[in-house]
This record gives sequence, C-alpha cells and structure tokens, in this order.
Amino acid sequence: MDIKRSLVLLLSSYGCFLFAQEKTVDTVYVFDSQMSKVKLFHHIASITNEDAEKNSSNLSELLRFQSPVYIKENGRGAVSSPSFRGTTAQQTAFVWNGININSSFLGQGDINNIALFGYDQIGIKSGGGSVIYGSGAIGGSIHLDNSLTFNKGFHTSLFSESASFDTYNNVVKGSYSNERLSFKVSGSHSISRNDYKVEEKGKDYTNDNGQYYNTNINIAAAYKIASRHQISWISEFFNGKQHYPVHFGNMEEQTKYHTQNIRSLISWDWNERKFSNSFKTAYTEENFQYFGNINGPETSGAAGKNYILKNDFNYFISPEWNINVIGEFQVNKGLGEGTSRIGDISRNAGSVAGLLRYFPTKDLRFEAGIKKDFVEKISSPVLFSFSGKWNVVKWYDVGLNVSRNFRAPSFNDLYWSPGGNMDLKPETSYQFELRNQFKLGNFKLMIAPFYMNIRDMIRWLPANSGFYAAFNTNRVESYGLESQLEFEKKVGKHTLRTHFGYSYTKSTDLDIQKQLMYVPFHKFTGMVDYQYDFVKVYVQGMFNGLTYTDSNEKRKDALDPYFVMNAGVNATFFKHYTVGFKVNNILNETYYTMLSYPLPERNYSVHLNISF
Repeated sequence: MDIKRSLVLLLSSYGCFLFAQEKTVDTVYVFDSQMSKVKLFHHIASITNEDAEKNSSNLSELLRFQSPVYIKENGRGAVSSPSFRGTTAQQTAFVWNGININSSFLGQGDINNIALFGYDQIGIKSGGGSVIYGSGAIGGSIHLDNSLTFNKGFHTSLFSESASFDTYNNVVKGSYSNERLSFKVSGSHSISRNDYKVEEKGKDYTNDNGQYYNTNINIAAAYKIASRHQISWISEFFNGKQHYPVHFGNMEEQTKYHTQNIRSLISWDWNERKFSNSFKTAYTEENFQYFGNINGPETSGAAGKNYILKNDFNYFISPEWNINVIGEFQVNKGLGEGTSRIGDISRNAGSVAGLLRYFPTKDLRFEAGIKKDFVEKISSPVLFSFSGKWNVVKWYDVGLNVSRNFRAPSFNDLYWSPGGNMDLKPETSYQFELRNQFKLGNFKLMIAPFYMNIRDMIRWLPANSGFYAAFNTNRVESYGLESQLEFEKKVGKHTLRTHFGYSYTKSTDLDIQKQLMYVPFHKFTGMVDYQYDFVKVYVQGMFNGLTYTDSNEKRKDALDPYFVMNAGVNATFFKHYTVGFKVNNILNETYYTMLSYPLPERNYSVHLNISF
C-alpha cells in the first residue's frame, strides 16, 4: 500500500512538490504538470545542460547527435526541421513547459529558431501524444522544460564559448530562492559568421551569406501563497536573424529572415492529499519577416498571436485509481502580409480530455485516455490512448502504448493564396509500440518496435492552374524499432558512462510504395563519457544511412551514408571553473542532411564555464 500511495503522490506532485508536508524541504517545481505522469508510462530521454554543452552550436546539432530524430538542416544554423519515426516536421510537436508551440502558420517548429540554452532540461518522447499535447504530436514530441528550486539561496553561472567560423555562444544564469519564493533569470546570445568551406570531388563550396545571430531571455518566478497553493510565472523572449546561404556567389540573390517570439505562462497550482489542480493561462506570439534582397525592403511576413487557457484536474478515488481531466481553450490569430497574402485570420479551438489510471499492484499500472478537439471550421476526430507498464521481474519491464493522434491543418494549409484549401481534413494516425527494457548489473537495454498508419496526410502538390496547392493525399505506413544500450560504472574517482542508440525506420507512401523523402532507413548514435577526478573526456559518433531526397527513390539524388565523430575534454578547477576543448567532425567527413547544403568539416571550439 505504501508503494502504491507513493505513486499517487507522484502523480499529484508536479515535480516532487509535496505540499501535504507541513515542514518545508528543498523542492523542485516543474512547469509542465503532466510530465511526472507521462514518465510513469512512457520513456522520456532527458538531455541535461551538461550534455547540451557537448553540442553547443544549436538545437539541431544536439538532437542530431543525442536523439533518434533525423534533422534536416539547410546548412549549419539555417532553416531546420525534424523527422520522428518517418513522419514529417509538422507531425512533431514542440512543447514548451506543457504548451504546444508549433507555428500556427507552418504547423511545425523551426529548430534553429529555438534557443538551445534557454531550458533546464530537454525531453525527447517517441510516439504519439495528441491526447495530452495536442495537434502535431504524431511521430513524437520534443519537450522544452524549465524548473524552479526552493531553499537554495543564490546561484549564478556563466558559459562562454569561442568556435570556428567566428562563432561565439554566451549564456548567463542567475537564481535565488528561499522557503516561499523562487526566482530565476537567464540570457543567451549566439553569433556566427558561419562562412565554412567544404571540398568534395574537386569542387569548393563556401557557405556564403550563412551568418546568423540570436538572443534569448528567460525569466521565471514562483511564490507559495499558502502551504498548498502556489503562483508561478515564466516568460521567454527570442530574437533571431538568419541569412540564407547561396550556392553561386553573386549569381544568386542574397536573402535573410528575421524572427521574434514571445512566450509567457502564469500558473496557479493547488495540491491537496486527494486532489490537485493546475490552472494555466498563456500567451504566445510569433513574428517573422523575409527579405528577398538583404538590402531591400521586407518581401513578406506574418504575425501570430495565441491566447490559451488550460486546466488540469486530478482526483484520487483511491490509492489504486486516479482520474485526470484536462480542458483547454485557445484563440489563434494571424496576419500574413506580402507574397503570402494570408490576410487577417482568426480561429477558436478547444479540447476536453479524460485519463483514467489504475495501479493494481506495485509492479503493474495502466492508463486509458480519450479526447475530443473542437477546432473552428475543422471536423476533428475523437482521439484515444492506452498505455500499460509491467515490471515482470527485477531485470525486465514491458510497456505497451496504443493511440490515435491527429494534426489540424495550419494557417498556411488553409489560407495561403494561391494554394490554400479550406476543405482539408486533419491528418490522423494510429500507433502501436511495445517497449522492452532489460537491466543487468550496470547495463540497461531498451528495444521498442513500433507501427504507425497515417491517413489524410497534407501535401502541397502541383495544381491544374500551375501553382502548388494543399491536398489530403497520402496514406503512409511506418514501422521499425528504436533501441538503446546504456552502461554506467563508478569506481573510486573513475566514472564511465556510455550510451548507444540505433533506429530502423521503414516509412512508405502506400500510394506509390516508395520510402518517404528525408527518412533514413538506419541511424546510429553513440557516446562514451569518462571522468577521472577533475577531468572529463568524451567521444560521440553518429552514423546516418542512405536517405532519399525525392518521392521516387532516385539513387543519384540520394544522400550517401556517413559517419561523423566528435570529441572533447573538460577540466574543473577549484570546483567552480571548468575549461573545455572540442573537436567536431574529427574524421573530416563531408556530409549532408539536406541536398546541396553540406555541413562543416573538421572544426574546433573552446569554452569556459563558471558556476557559484
């Protein structure tokens, strides 16, 4: 009974915030109130700030080397999008502190316009999650989470890096907390000339006009207004500029893209022993301007504003049964100008979801969920999910996940002129996953076969009038497996940590029986991290298999397999000062994630980290 009760308390804790205790202890508040519940049934791969420093160029590089996600990047630091289990970028949800932040216009997240160091932890969840996280959570979701600690006093840190191609990354963080108040602020700035050169088959490529810079500011605070009530607030401000690389020098017009994003969230959390409630109100804003000539006026642009209300209520019927009801309402507004001709648009969207969790024994747990979305002028399907996890024996766990997920058409899909289609149906998918986890001593092995069937996929295709238009077309079948092998051992001052991941993905357009473009069949990632006393050494490797760049599997246009390896060393002095050196692409491999846009060959960086 004690073990089962602890599970229930975990569900209500919102990140170990046990308000039922009268004595104040060091606690952590996590803004995504669902994350502790999701982890009971699903595997979340967590990337800490320390791991992020190994791939500090941008979020694209981090996900490329430390996750099974395929990242398609139009040159280092430029437009970048993910492919999760053979799905498209629009079928991956970016979740900021529990709020879906996919663009209302594109229906996806531009990875390189999301700050790498603005978060306390980045989570990678494979598989569908639309019942909890909404539209787009079909192939998987990427979670950008912040947290606040109490009773920790003052803490500050500085990360400063200088790298090849005149690249500079700087991050400053500060926090203060006592028994009732917690406050944190951070700022990051990245800038790069990004003029790397690549030589292949006697031809020289220079990443001309590839410079970028971005600035990100995060402010967060929480206050305990009573022993069981807390008010919290977090805001993020991002400003970025990207110049799009050109291939032929002065023969091609130089262009650039500016973006400004605002996200703000206020939450009131009420926790009792038998029930808990989290009420959130959020505002997100996205703005972008495209310049067809870097010295000319703005060619096109858009501004989107989203007003969100969300309530998450939990009630504990008994130690074995928990019911969870989530309600959400949004007002989405958009204004598109210039060549997009979207105009001034608005739509309302709401949803109601219910989840029932059952813990019959300490080793067995189940969750069933159902959800209905109400999107203005869109007929949305009823969604469902079912998850179970069984600790069969000490060394073996098995988990089952079945779900129906969806993606609503974006503003561009509906209103872009010409080409938008007001008659589009949402994309829907059915997913199955069987996760097996083995533990033997210091080893952990996870093997997860999966299957997914996607219907009414939205694609932009040539129309009779000569322009491209949005249509519901493809049926896509995706299956494969994800696997991970981990090992960690500490002996005296020696610590060895390894992580290897392999994924196989077969994603077929059922209409033409061909592999989807930019979906590699094989991907392998590996990391070996060794520490002795104050010195850390690590090696990373990534192999990416054959990747087609068109819908007809043309071998001559496909991206060849490649293997890229990085390495680094860090040394910590006087507990507070860490100096590090990295070599990226040690083997000087020429590789592409997007046709015609090579990524850098061997390059270097040095960094300093100060923490008090």
